[in-house]
Amino acid sequence: MEYKMMDTIRYIQETLNIETLVAPIAKSYRARLPIYIQETYDLYNATLFNTEIIFAELKAGNEISIQQTDKQVQLIKNQLQRKVVVVLKNVAAYNRKRLIEKGINFIVPGKQLYLPDLLVDLRESYSNFRAKQKKEKLLPSAQFVLIYHIIHRYNEWKLEEHSFKEIAKKIDYTPMAITNAIDNLKYHGMVDVLGEKEKYIRFKYERQELWNIAEQQQLLVNPVLKKVFIDEKPRDLFLLESNLSALPEYTDLNPSKQQYYAIEKTVFYGLQKSNALVNINEHEGRFVLEVWKYNPLTLVDQLPNELGVVDPLSLYLSVKDSKDERIEIALDQILEKFIW
Repeated sequence: MEYKMMDTIRYIQETLNIETLVAPIAKSYRARLPIYIQETYDLYNATLFNTEIIFAELKAGNEISIQQTDKQVQLIKNQLQRKVVVVLKNVAAYNRKRLIEKGINFIVPGKQLYLPDLLVDLRESYSNFRAKQKKEKLLPSAQFVLIYHIIHRYNEWKLEEHSFKEIAKKIDYTPMAITNAIDNLKYHGMVDVLGEKEKYIRFKYERQELWNIAEQQQLLVNPVLKKVFIDEKPRDLFLLESNLSALPEYTDLNPSKQQYYAIEKTVFYGLQKSNALVNINEHEGRFVLEVWKYNPLTLVDQLPNELGVVDPLSLYLSVKDSKDERIEIALDQILEKFIW
């Protein structure tokens, strides 16, 4: 076995808590494959959850093309009669999204593991995996807690060092809402709850892995409840820029002409009830208000952020379904900076 596969083996062991047997494929197997496949991938036999598979590690200097990768994986699978897992050193967010859409098994050691073909074996062999596969989305409050934990990693005030009651006061939720949020995170296997009279939260994984698990299991929700257009910004109300107005602050994307702002839903409904929004409609206006399910201002509180924009991870979730290639590239830059 070549040394460079060690990162993959170590990542599988750390992520799934299992041992993996790996060895280069035999010459007789290699001979069944076209030369261009052999030049594109280093191929290995592996046993994962008592299933024999092929690791196809993209060789250095080769660029990934999703369409070609899909065809190549099918060819290897048909010729060798084994499930195939593509191993990549790095993958852009928009390519990662397309790999998932195609249902292609892949691993980026240290960053992401996606094995749809092995879900049945995973459920049978890995006791904790079923809990991570629950279909329900995170509650908006639970997502707020998760993102707060990730983006405030360098702050002195940390969620894990404070009781539920203190957390509720700090991030402006009711104690009941925080209890429900943490119960939701516990339900999805992301946290443990410690203590009896005073309860504390302990996250079960490193921040990067928490995000990857939540995204892979499609637990994360778009923070934007709806969008409306207005002709004037509300007076005496500070709003954070969002959407295409915020992306240029975190990425290389150029600013848009349309201005976007995020507003928490209860604040929005209060303004709407008092008729403080000028020419509110669903079609056009000088400004776009994104009505958020949680408070974007509280989430960025105490961040070293003088940009006046929403947090990067909620921003990512608010635009990640865009089909615009420029935005997909920008999203990849956000993940590189704040997750990977």
